[in-house]
Amino acid sequence: MDSIDLEVLKTSAAWIASGRRCELITVIKTWGSSPRPVGATLAICEDGTVIGSVSGGCIEDDLIARVRDHGISRTAPEIVSYGITADEAHRFGLPCGGTIELAIEPLAQHSRIAELLARLDRHELVQRRLDLQTGAVELSAAPPGAQMQVGERAMVTLHGPRWRLLIIGAGQLSRFLAQIATAMDYHVTVCDPREEYRAGWHVDGVQLVHDMPDDIVTAMRLDHRSAVVALTHDPKLDDLALMEALKSDAFYVGAIGSRLNNSKRRERLLQFDLTPAQLARLHGPIGLYIGSKTPSEIAISILAELTATKNGVPTGMLVPHSAAPTAPGAEVCVVETGAV
Repeated sequence: MDSIDLEVLKTSAAWIASGRRCELITVIKTWGSSPRPVGATLAICEDGTVIGSVSGGCIEDDLIARVRDHGISRTAPEIVSYGITADEAHRFGLPCGGTIELAIEPLAQHSRIAELLARLDRHELVQRRLDLQTGAVELSAAPPGAQMQVGERAMVTLHGPRWRLLIIGAGQLSRFLAQIATAMDYHVTVCDPREEYRAGWHVDGVQLVHDMPDDIVTAMRLDHRSAVVALTHDPKLDDLALMEALKSDAFYVGAIGSRLNNSKRRERLLQFDLTPAQLARLHGPIGLYIGSKTPSEIAISILAELTATKNGVPTGMLVPHSAAPTAPGAEVCVVETGAV
């Protein structure tokens, strides 16, 4: 789930604990263009305070005005629509005549928000079923392939776990990468067995471990919500970890290095028990071509490619570093603070 939606749940739990009336608003359907996707959430307190977003702002303004004028009086969930007419679409800032349908749920202890957050802290993938007639809530483990569902009787939403990112190598680039990835709601682990690189390395909310990278890859049991990025330039650290990651269900596996170094890496990996199809999953040279040169720019380049892969953007729409134009004889020797 997105970090902003996690903050919505945390804020809602705090309001409930303090005895304040509040509502949870969830986008359940859109037509035409819509600023926020299905599943996006917003919470509103009885004083008009909001956290989260369901539109570009105009629908939020209307929700706030209604709460300030009439308070929060719902006792059961309600489905409401915005943008049915062209005038409403214009009024609420919905482009191209878009329409958005929302589920508005009054929250209380029976909403089980605190229990949901506790399960998310344990990195569980949770299915939350809301009875649209009574407001009763059931929590259960989400089965594989589960998706958000809305029917006449109930709304089922999915929550957690956060996407996971394993970064191999503790350095300046990994610091920027970890900071940005954390803000994007990744649960980030940085692995580096070299004490001299770990000394002084710290990013709030990021776990730093010293085990061998391939052992960490195995222990993490990488799934389709996991990504691995190797940044050490050291085959002794990167290669075995990449081999294990490429055999896993991780949706993204990438390694820093020039085209020449990546070519040599691929030759080495083929000597292990990797298939050509598994090796083809390796992103290297890592990142999208955006002319990046500084560590912060390279981190953005890497996360741009990672995000495009996660979102299923067709490869034909992207220009990876491996396909970027290079002048004859201009192959770059990659270092962590240089071009990817």
